[in-house]
Amino acid sequence: MPAFNAACYLVDRHVEAGNGGRVAVRCAGTTTTYADLRDLTGAFAAGLRRLGTRTGERVLFVCSDRTELLAGLLGAMRTGAVAVPVSTMLTGPELAKIVADSGARVLVVSPEFAKAAEAATAAPELAHVITVDGAALELPGWLQVTAWADLVAPGGDAVAATTPDTPALWLYTSGTTGTPKAAMHRHENLRAVCETYARHVLAITADDVCFSVAKLFFAYGLGNSGLFPLWAGATTVLEPRRPSAALAAEIIAEHRPTLFFSGPTFFAALLAANLPADTFASVRAVPSAGEALPATLQRRFTERFGVEVLDGIGSTEALHIFLSNAPGAISPGTSGRPVPGYDISLRDSAGAEVPDGEPGALFVRGASIATGYWSRTVATRAVFQGEWLSTGDTYVRSPDGWYTCLGRSGDLLKAGGIWVSPAEVEERLLQHPQVAEAAVVGVPDSDELDKPVACVVAVAGAVLDPAELVAWCRQGLAAFKRPRSVMVLDELPKTATGKVQRFRLREDARAVAAALPDRPAAAPLDAL
Repeated sequence: MPAFNAACYLVDRHVEAGNGGRVAVRCAGTTTTYADLRDLTGAFAAGLRRLGTRTGERVLFVCSDRTELLAGLLGAMRTGAVAVPVSTMLTGPELAKIVADSGARVLVVSPEFAKAAEAATAAPELAHVITVDGAALELPGWLQVTAWADLVAPGGDAVAATTPDTPALWLYTSGTTGTPKAAMHRHENLRAVCETYARHVLAITADDVCFSVAKLFFAYGLGNSGLFPLWAGATTVLEPRRPSAALAAEIIAEHRPTLFFSGPTFFAALLAANLPADTFASVRAVPSAGEALPATLQRRFTERFGVEVLDGIGSTEALHIFLSNAPGAISPGTSGRPVPGYDISLRDSAGAEVPDGEPGALFVRGASIATGYWSRTVATRAVFQGEWLSTGDTYVRSPDGWYTCLGRSGDLLKAGGIWVSPAEVEERLLQHPQVAEAAVVGVPDSDELDKPVACVVAVAGAVLDPAELVAWCRQGLAAFKRPRSVMVLDELPKTATGKVQRFRLREDARAVAAALPDRPAAAPLDAL
């Protein structure tokens, strides 16, 4: 098999072509050229080798979007290790489970997430912690702590003899089965999403400037802010701060991006922020993913700001978008058509293809599909079926080839584009001493975006305070998983066999949707 390393493909290729002086990254008032980025990724790769990191070992990152994170991810892959960026919204206990599950020997931490990282350092395989920008942690004595600046000594490099099939990247997702698990991607997968969506839908060039609200630890954000601009020799704008409509407007005004990536929840916040109509004057296209974009919201955004929104669907397991609207070819309320390089199949419960106009389970096939889930045999066999990925979504195709999302095949829901397992939220609610029963369902808000609503029953004699229960969930779960509203019921509707009738709860909870607060500009901070 021929040699191939995704980090060299994304960075070194431009330097070798004589474009090392082009700006690769803008972040926090600094610029990094492609030559600088090559040197930094090489130095990080060499530093990992000095720590004893071997091919295939995991390097886990809990870090804000900044040059060090992008260079670290590329450097880990460069040296043959597996880069594992994880959500910066996780609590310490949630992060600890992922560190232990991954078997990571190296943890890279930026200052904002030091406290959460401290709770994760008891993982049995962890040996090294790399601190970025002066991150200070209280750690057990057996862990070796190395400052980023000390690790990346100038002049080092370590390019592994990787192939297209060498493991490169793990991305943790609740995905289609609820519990966090790592989707495993090869070096080739990173090239595949660039040669499909970036080439054929975005038509990205070296003259583009990219800014993404979705962060690098998301598959969506990793493509937007990392893979795609670097593949094209373009510039990416990284922002360590948590996003808001006002901050997005500030970044757009300063950096004049040509591609702005976001999701429906944030588009609603931008519309509510009373921004000037010319805010997006520099932007030629606005891709959207994470959850289905309501047609009304899509039209309102384009009418307000004069820029097309390219709604699409991707997944962590597919690494990026495989169904999408395209510039000049948009059907509001749909996920568009197949991205060149991907095959789509809609199937009934027996596995047979359904005709146009009939709903079916969505399957996708393409070169970027993950090889499976780490140490999750049952889930892998259910989701990865030969060449095909079972997405867990239900879709319908129109006779002229447009695909429309009808929702999830199961009970999982998305809040701000991130999968939320009702069972996980229900477990937290049931830990409250005054809650006897709990069920969480997704209910559309005023912008037709699903939000978690908790339906609870009190223990005998107790009086439940909805606001207290929301706060209770925030204390034990990542903020985006919290219920947006709580309904206190006398009993949960159930079948004769005792199963909760979630469809009835959804119907009842729609009456609550009108009372859900309008999202202020800062609301997407918990969502994207």
